Amino acid sequence: MKTAAPAAPVRVPPQFDTPAQQDAAATLGLWVFLATELMFFGPLFFGYSYGRSHFLQAFAVASRHTDVVLGSVNTAVLLTSSFTMALAAGMRKADGRRAAMWLLWATAALGIAFLFIKGTEYLHDWQQHLIPGTGFALGQGDSAGAQLFFFLYFATTALHAVHLTLGISVTGVFAFALRRGAVQFANGERIELVALYWHFVDVIWIFLYPILYLVGRSGG
Repeated sequence: MKTAAPAAPVRVPPQFDTPAQQDAAATLGLWVFLATELMFFGPLFFGYSYGRSHFLQAFAVASRHTDVVLGSVNTAVLLTSSFTMALAAGMRKADGRRAAMWLLWATAALGIAFLFIKGTEYLHDWQQHLIPGTGFALGQGDSAGAQLFFFLYFATTALHAVHLTLGISVTGVFAFALRRGAVQFANGERIELVALYWHFVDVIWIFLYPILYLVGRSGG
């Protein structure tokens, strides 16, 4: 009677003693990376705080010219994508490879839908002459404050879109890897790291949504 061959040991780089140590280092590295990413958004949030305190009325007026419907739809889309990403990570950890693959594809598709809606919103902003500079539509009153608001609006949402595009690309790579059967590459630990990055991008949007779309409407 033949006995089953022992499973091949998992190979890790020489700087690590065990796979668990490698996973812990990768998680810590991603947290450090996300902390550095906050340095991109931090000055923009600081600029918003400064503008909000110095141009209170202008920021409120400018905020009412953002498309709250499209912004709200995009918020729902991104929250749904966080749900599918969390499911994908959980299914991969439970060895549900096929389900994880389709959930990753769904997450990437929702991210693309977000970018499409955001692009539509940018088009509306351009058609309504809400681009800061010559011909800015909100020229009456405190035009400088309104232009500062829209400068920060475009800067923060465009930077967020760049991060989301990176997340979509990485998610697609892992979904394709699962489709090709590269299970060692697309393991549960790595997909959890992708999910952590995706949730970071979503959290940034959760902060952007109220300050860009709701602040001018909260008072009626």
